[in-house]
Parts: sequence; C-alpha cells; structure tokens
Amino acid sequence: MAVLGSLRSVLRFRRFERNGDRRRLQSVANVDDLRELAKRRLPAGVFDYIDGGAEDERTLADNSDAFGRYGFRPRVLRDVSRIDTSATVLGRPTPLPLVLAPTGFTRIADPQGELAVARACARAGLPYTLSTMGTRSIEEMAAASDSVDWAGDGTRRLWFQVYVWKDRSLVREMIERAAAADYEALVITVDTAYLGRRERDVRRGMELPPKLGPGTIVDGIRHPSWTRRFLANEPIVFANITTSTAAQAIPDGRSAVNLAETINTQFDPSLNWSEIEWLRSIWDGKIIVKGIQTVEDAELCVAHGVDAACLSNHGGRQLDGAPAPVDLVAPCRDAVGDAIDIICDGGTRRGSDIIKARALGADAVMVGRPYLYALGAAGEIGVDWLLDFFATGTRRTMALCGQSSITDLDENLLSGV
Repeated sequence: MAVLGSLRSVLRFRRFERNGDRRRLQSVANVDDLRELAKRRLPAGVFDYIDGGAEDERTLADNSDAFGRYGFRPRVLRDVSRIDTSATVLGRPTPLPLVLAPTGFTRIADPQGELAVARACARAGLPYTLSTMGTRSIEEMAAASDSVDWAGDGTRRLWFQVYVWKDRSLVREMIERAAAADYEALVITVDTAYLGRRERDVRRGMELPPKLGPGTIVDGIRHPSWTRRFLANEPIVFANITTSTAAQAIPDGRSAVNLAETINTQFDPSLNWSEIEWLRSIWDGKIIVKGIQTVEDAELCVAHGVDAACLSNHGGRQLDGAPAPVDLVAPCRDAVGDAIDIICDGGTRRGSDIIKARALGADAVMVGRPYLYALGAAGEIGVDWLLDFFATGTRRTMALCGQSSITDLDENLLSGV
C-alpha cells in the first residue's frame, strides 16, 4: 500500500488534448520545433518553397546567425518586477515592436492563410502586412481583422505591401482599395527587379499553386491531412489580382504559374526613387521602403520623404551574399538619426533577437517564415502560440538583462557591437 501511495504521489498524467493543433503544440519549445513540425505536415515542395533561399542559401543562414554575434551585458539588482515591452512604430503604440511581414501564397501552408494571421495579429495588437501576391483580398483582410477585438490601442493595423508592376493602373487600383479599407501604410518592396534563383524550387519544378503530377500525387498521399484540406477548400489564387478590374494579362493563380517567369515579365525593373513621388500623389498614409541593404539607400529614404526603411534581403531569397539586416541596424541608425523608423526584417527567431535589434537602434523587427512554420504546424492556433512565444521571450530577456522598459535599450546592453 505504501508503494501504491508513493506512485500516486509522483505519477501525473497530462490531460488529453482533444484539439489536434493544440496537442501538437504541447511538444513545441521554439521556432525550430515549429519548423520541424511544419516539415512533417507539409508536402516537400510546399515546405521547400516556404523554407528555401537563393542559390547556396548562405544569406538565408546568416540572417539568423548574425544575431548570435551579439551578446548581452546583463545588469543585476535592478527592479524588474514590471516589464514594459511597448514601443512606438510609425508614430503609433504597439504592445511589442514586432510586425508580421508580407508573404505570398500563404494559403499553401493552411487554408485560412492570411485571414488566420490577421486575426492572431489583431488579438495581439500587432501590425500585419498583406502581400500583393496574397491569397486573400484587401477587403477580406479588413473584415477578418475587424471581426476580432484588437489589443494595443484598440484599432487595427493593416499594412499593404506593393510590388510595382509594369501595369501602373493595377498598382493604382490596389492602392486605392487599400486606402478605402483604411490600411495604415504601404510597404514598397524594391529588391525584386529580377527574381533570385531559388534552387530548391528549381529542382522541384515548383509552380503555384502546386500542380498535380506523379511526384505531387505521391507527396499528397504521404501528407493526407494537407491534401484533404487543399482539395476541400476554394482554389488558391492571387486574390488581389482576381478581384481587380484593372488586371488584364497578369497571371492570377487560377492556373499554375511559374513564379520566376511571372515576376521577371510583370514586375518593372525600371523602378527607381522617382516612383516615391508618384506613390505620394495617390496615397496619403505612411510609406515604408522594404529591401534597403546599404547605409546609402537608408539615407535616400530620408531624402525622399518616406516614413520607414525596412532593412531586408527578402529573407535570403534574392541575392545570396547580401548583408544580414541586423548588422545594418546600427550604421543605418547612426546615418539617419531619428528622421525615419528603421525596421529589421530577417532572421528573428526569439524574443532575445527583438531585444538585440532594439538595442542596436531598430524601431521594430519584421518576421515572415516563423509564422508560416506556425501555420503549417498548427494553423491559426500556431500563430497565436508564436506571437506569445515572442512576447514572453522579450519580457524574459529584459528581466534577465536588468531592463524594465524596452524604450530605454541601447548599445550599452550588448557585447560584440
């Protein structure tokens, strides 16, 4: 009897979680675990499209590795009983200096796609950026965000990412729709004059949406849950193009498209700084230039009156050998002072990375792949988990560094600067 009593005192059985997404998350500790779970659940071609980078993927790896080159100089015996992670981004308060990046064809990770991400962002009070190549429309996203009680300052924060097509009438129409739907900012992506060589996609002959063939049929059989959801939901299309009255010969995703051919034939390689003036003539909100990779171009952002420079190499998917964004933060901040916001896009995997970027001078960080991993791993609940992971990691890092307010961080917190 004594033995049975001892066993009862030490044996604890976890209550069975009926929700499959929540059950999978019980074994997840970090973004790498989300990635591995997504890799198991998604067809190989879909996962590689999300996970892959350009050429030898050195820049892809360095984006995250660069954060490891900075250490902390913790202070102790400081009152950290109250931690304030709130910051200001584009002149408005946010509970955490975190923005969710634009990603194309998000519904290949989960049928809800961008809608799921927008709702999770609304609950967390964080800005979300819809891609021109998104699979949910400008208007759908606004409705989804309004269906959730916003945290933060109580009003939604939707940004719209713009690829400047050769067909300017299409660009104008989408911007006008974003304005009508009360989007806060335009994010102009400027690093896609030509599509980077993404060799995982080349090997698989990747098209969007994935086309059926012997390889994809076998892969679909091996991933029945994804295949069932893919077939049971409406076709995946470039929603902002299919709902446009201006689009003519531009592929809209109703049939499989080769992404490289689409970008190289439809995106305007003549895009230059003079376009900012044109954008200002049709847009009254904030403008962010995404794809800044040098101090000189950060200074040009100031000269051309944009509101923020997003330091980004497109997640390592364009030019292999481009600088890691976090390494650009301090020199760009030194060059531009407080004239514009600086957003660090690429490689953030923990709350401690957010702290490092802030200490170096960034106003916020932007993440893309992590929430795609979260979607692939556990759908909308996975995105909720991820945002909480970033928030709690940020608070924990601040406490362990002896910092109570994120707005007080500077380079004195870091070693390796």
